Amino acid sequence: MKRLSCIAVALLLAGVAEALACTNILVGKKASADGSVLCSYNCDTFGYTGWLTQSKAGRHEPGEKIAIRNFWHPGEIKGYVDQVAYTYNVIGYMNEHQLTILETTFEGREELVNPEGILGYDNVMQLALQRCRTAREAILEMGRLMDEYGYCDSGETFSVCDPDEAWIMEVIGKGPGREGAVWVALRVPDDALCAHANQSRIRKIPFKDKENCLYSKDVVSFAREMGYFSGEQQDFSFREAYCPFDFEHMRLCEPRVWSIFRHHTDPAYMDSFLPYLNGQFDVCDELPLWIKPDKPVTLQEVMADMRDHFEGTPLDMTQDVMAGPWSSPIRPRAKNFTSEGKRYFRERPVSTQQAGFAVVAQMRSWLPDAVGGVYYFNCDDPGMVAYVPVYCGVTQIPEAFDARHNQNGIFDEKGAFWLCNWVSNMVYPRYSAMMPALLEARKELERYFAADQAAVEAQAQALTPGEQITFLNARTAAYTEKMMDRWSRLARELIVRFNDQPGSYDQTFWDAVARDTGDRYRIPE
Repeated sequence: MKRLSCIAVALLLAGVAEALACTNILVGKKASADGSVLCSYNCDTFGYTGWLTQSKAGRHEPGEKIAIRNFWHPGEIKGYVDQVAYTYNVIGYMNEHQLTILETTFEGREELVNPEGILGYDNVMQLALQRCRTAREAILEMGRLMDEYGYCDSGETFSVCDPDEAWIMEVIGKGPGREGAVWVALRVPDDALCAHANQSRIRKIPFKDKENCLYSKDVVSFAREMGYFSGEQQDFSFREAYCPFDFEHMRLCEPRVWSIFRHHTDPAYMDSFLPYLNGQFDVCDELPLWIKPDKPVTLQEVMADMRDHFEGTPLDMTQDVMAGPWSSPIRPRAKNFTSEGKRYFRERPVSTQQAGFAVVAQMRSWLPDAVGGVYYFNCDDPGMVAYVPVYCGVTQIPEAFDARHNQNGIFDEKGAFWLCNWVSNMVYPRYSAMMPALLEARKELERYFAADQAAVEAQAQALTPGEQITFLNARTAAYTEKMMDRWSRLARELIVRFNDQPGSYDQTFWDAVARDTGDRYRIPE
């Protein structure tokens, strides 16, 4: 089944401003602390319920077809795709060979959406994961599938990673009546960190670097045909041609990349890009596509990146009046507001309450695939949950991550999405008071998971392939059950400890009240 499109749901519920969802990070193997390739994903959309999907491995008969269904009308088949002889096991967006494909939507030119195309971005991702072993192979297969069957979604940025390489790929359709898509993919240097967040990020294309650059044959000629570009090929920019942007779209997207980069390089250097974030495009009109981090990046640091609300930066969301009496970085929708006839925006951080699920994928070339690929996963806001290790070799989805317990509009305490949201939505209104209790529980779980990995890896490598799968299924299920048990206890602890709002507002709020009310509440000397 096609996963719910981030942009489709957002447009349905709340308009374009709400559609700017999802964030990815990519870390090359020489930039990570242990030599793994890392990739992360927050899947953010109001009204979206998250769970863990699976596509099982299988052999297929010659001539077999795959029905591609319309997500909004599942009874409607959009078309058929030729099946291949063998498909790989896929958990979420990582397959049994550790290949991982994640995404963010950048929209781009509206006229390039082709509703007649068969494949949406999620179809393209899942088909490539079922068929491919490496990132390069997946990129070429994604391009081939779009050319053969048509692409129906708007602009998309993909993170395509395997245990050796990380690639950023950007795609956009060609509009009604035109098959296929135009696209470009660049290999992230092994010693670099890249990020993208709903804004096209690839500009210049190194056409002659065949080792590190892949692209559709018409990526430039189609732009010329449509009147988007008329210069020399070496001056062509994918972003300018296919995703010209305005201040509002940039401001809701690029600060997330800026803040992630700021965690891993000189903050003063990243602050030199503040004019760009403030709309001074004559001073600066882009962020780096990637950076070389000032020290090796750990798995835990990427998890922290995905929980960011600009803390400690000039955009810190806990420090202005909108943070309320409990210094909360959470902002209810809508993202924009008006006052006295003027329009205003609010910050859009990496971590938001509307996340359906969050992922940090770890790919390790020196371990057997079944245990080398770990899909750290949980439902709900990554700032509020613990990442649970799910090994890419598993063939069973833990009960708490199964779709049947995580349905939209039906509370089920056996479902991770609903249990985690229960806790999160208690904490949000009294953030600074209650968050320390949540952090304590989260650290407890994640430290346990991290400490257990070496023993799991050693034991798994001593087993036969069949025994490995049984063992990893059991360990993944046990981790998930442990998380659910701790979160259930946390929910009950919070209602007992914070019943009837004990404690006091933050001092910054009291100071604001005193300024706003003057002597109204002042006690005479």
